[in-house]
Amino acid sequence: VFIISFLSIAWKVSSFFLVEIPADKGVLTEGVIGTPRFINPILAISDADRDMVALIYSGLMRADNKGGLIPDLAEKFTISDDGLIYTFTLKPNLVWPDGNPLTSDDIVFTVEKTKDPVVKSPKRGGWEGVNIEKIDDNSLRFVLEKPYASFLENATIGILPKHVWNNVSIDQISSSNLNVMPLGSGPYQINKISRNPGGIITSYELTANKKFSLGKPHIKKFILRFYPSEKELINAYLRGEIESISAVTPQTLEKIKKNSQTIKTISLPRAFGVFFNQNNAKVFTQKDVRQALDVSVDRKKIISEVLRGFGTELFHPLPPGTLGALMEQEESNFSAEAAKAILEKNGWIKNEEKGILEKKIKGEIFQLSFSVSTSDAPELKQTAELLKEMWEGIGAKVDVKIFEAGDLNQNVIRPRKYDSLLFGQITGRDPDLFVFWHSSQRNDPGLNIALYANIRADKILEETRSERDSESRREKYQEFQAEVENDIPAIFLFSPKFVYLIPSNLGGMEQTQSIIAPPERFSMVHNWYKETDKVWKIFAK
Repeated sequence: VFIISFLSIAWKVSSFFLVEIPADKGVLTEGVIGTPRFINPILAISDADRDMVALIYSGLMRADNKGGLIPDLAEKFTISDDGLIYTFTLKPNLVWPDGNPLTSDDIVFTVEKTKDPVVKSPKRGGWEGVNIEKIDDNSLRFVLEKPYASFLENATIGILPKHVWNNVSIDQISSSNLNVMPLGSGPYQINKISRNPGGIITSYELTANKKFSLGKPHIKKFILRFYPSEKELINAYLRGEIESISAVTPQTLEKIKKNSQTIKTISLPRAFGVFFNQNNAKVFTQKDVRQALDVSVDRKKIISEVLRGFGTELFHPLPPGTLGALMEQEESNFSAEAAKAILEKNGWIKNEEKGILEKKIKGEIFQLSFSVSTSDAPELKQTAELLKEMWEGIGAKVDVKIFEAGDLNQNVIRPRKYDSLLFGQITGRDPDLFVFWHSSQRNDPGLNIALYANIRADKILEETRSERDSESRREKYQEFQAEVENDIPAIFLFSPKFVYLIPSNLGGMEQTQSIIAPPERFSMVHNWYKETDKVWKIFAK
């Protein structure tokens, strides 16, 4: 009795001083649609590429998954009073997984290759007007030609090891085998590559990088498996080959969720809407038409039926949670009857023979007839059909045109060959709306897909781009959105949630609240864990 009592008391006392901490062990297996081809931060183009880059590479800065940035390879940085010079100091004793020192030479090398037109990096545009200078092995500076308040986002670019890539000629960078067998300084490094009989990569087995600047990841092994389609991804999940998946439709997710899984929803700063091309469809030059089409959209129905609730109604260019976002209306102003009244008041009369509204303007008959172009993504196709139904309900004739993503970008968006475009804009953590809305960006490669031109809006965007004070930028963005609301160059529909199916025993993701793109879900992957240990409080980190 004495021994049992003593052991019981000792156990209770010990338990009082014990705390649970993440254990450095466990395996996580995730499925991804697509096959990586450029696991290279300056060349990555697909989600599969970018997922791998996020796990393999580090930048000077890193997203904190709370809407901000934290130093990664950098120990500290300073910004000059005029906003033109960013000086970075690296953390001491940084090394690559192969033991070579990581210095400012690697950062200079990466940026110079990104800027080189021969490389054709998708990130090149963000580095125009930026010069990089090495101060010493542990520090460097970026000198901007013009102030750019969102420049710190550039500093998240993954850094290439100069000692590995230096022997690859500039014209061979895109074809180098290093793009599929990379060396990075991120949380994980490649341990094993699996291929099918045709030589196509089917999986990467990654192991924790002990030398990662933010600390060794808790999950010892991370396996990414690749599948050519959502159907094969889902079948693999149902067979138990993988534990976590993303990039699947909400409808599919409802059917496959298991009790052992958790649905994690994360905010994405994306604005989906219908952008009008008034040059291609003259009917959109009439403001009353744009206003009626806006009023007739039932956003709640789209979010309910298409996104299964994983989204937020949107009425302005900036989605909720981003700098300058306006407080959205509590209730949508949707009303088909109000839309019909607007058109009737402005002289639109139904052509009984054709069954659509028309109006005579300066001797020309305008018909309320137009097309909506979008990609073959299931959610966008379904949204387009719902919009067609809503707009035809008020007297319009709508033709939905569906394109494969590459075809849409190359042959529709770039030459601006559409009446209206159902599309999404990634506004980013610290938004720069200049590229999406300034009149100078109306033609390719600009991203002003509404071909919006407003002198006052241009001036606001120019001022905002160079304004460093957050509160001033917030006020200017709200002024800009008031201009857009008055002009109605587009109809904003929704901001989606990123839906991530993960094992219920996966910890460390509680703080993941906001990302700007799906691969950024891995930004704080070093904090994830699947198992825990109990240690005395004095030994807990």
